[in-house]
Amino acid sequence: MKVELADIKAQHKAIEPEILATLADVFTDCRFILGPNVTALEQEIAALSGVRFAAGVNSGTDALLIALAALDIKPGDEVITTPFTFVATVETVCQLGATPVFADIDLDTFNIDPAEIEKKITPKTRAIMPVHLFGQLADVETINAIGQKHGIPVIGDGAQAIGASRNGVPIGQTAALTTLSFYPTKNLGGCGDGGMVLTDDEKLYEQIKLLRFHGSGGGYIYKRIGYCSRLDEIQAAVLRIKLKRLAAWNNARKANAARYISKLSGVQSVILPKTDPGNDHIYHQFTVRVAGGAERRDALKAHLASHEIGSAVFYPRSLHLMGPYTEYGAKPGDLPNSERATSEVLSLPVHPDLTAAQVDFVADTIASFK
Repeated sequence: MKVELADIKAQHKAIEPEILATLADVFTDCRFILGPNVTALEQEIAALSGVRFAAGVNSGTDALLIALAALDIKPGDEVITTPFTFVATVETVCQLGATPVFADIDLDTFNIDPAEIEKKITPKTRAIMPVHLFGQLADVETINAIGQKHGIPVIGDGAQAIGASRNGVPIGQTAALTTLSFYPTKNLGGCGDGGMVLTDDEKLYEQIKLLRFHGSGGGYIYKRIGYCSRLDEIQAAVLRIKLKRLAAWNNARKANAARYISKLSGVQSVILPKTDPGNDHIYHQFTVRVAGGAERRDALKAHLASHEIGSAVFYPRSLHLMGPYTEYGAKPGDLPNSERATSEVLSLPVHPDLTAAQVDFVADTIASFK
């Protein structure tokens, strides 16, 4: 039985007629940049996320870059974030000439540890950027309290957590700015790149709109140096179709995760993921830890592959030990939880098109691993 880690083809096949009809309408209208579907999608995702404002941009990476720029992050500033994340979280800080300051993670949730954030604050700290990794929110109450105590804004990297909430509070209400990604394999994925910045702050929203459109509000009048980063109409049209199904897809992911947890409870070879109390985890990834470290983890990955089961390592190396990011001061051993996670994590198929039989097959294959 073949089990894909992600199955975009199955998702698209079910909604292909609706997508093609909508794309035909876009081509007939010929409004490809910041058209009516972009405006409608911004309004719909703002409502879902509990904020007044949302601005579509070219990618999740650009969403981070523009959120940082909207806060005037510049050379000499420090931004506290996690090293256990996709590189975009950190590279955007560096692109603005600022310094990423790495804080270690909580090994149970893989999210940044607020106690470690507090230790890293200096007079140069200008933002705190937690990542809501694998689909569950970080401890935003504690992180926001730290930010308020020191007068430091929080940017939430929600690339993997659209539709998630914590203690009943939707993701958009948990930071001054929250960013989303619509990369095709995300819970809400387009047919290409796309992203969005969420905020309740009208002044920040106006800055974001300027920044995504060359620093202009229109009429070839430029108020600041900006970017060319606009969500295109085709992507917005596809995303609006998918957004209607997001809640059902997220619920299917949760059901698959619950089935894994039931089936794998007591299996000694893996440590199951934990959901922080209060979190509505939407399982962008179902990530286990493999007892015994990287060699054992890689052996399990190979065992799954031999049975045609897809899996992946997100992420194989902590960013503070990676290439250009080593220059920012963290040394091996400084962030032990992040370093340990990279040697143990393995993400299993959890996408909404899985059948119960497929989940059981994956679980049984793991249980047979010796």
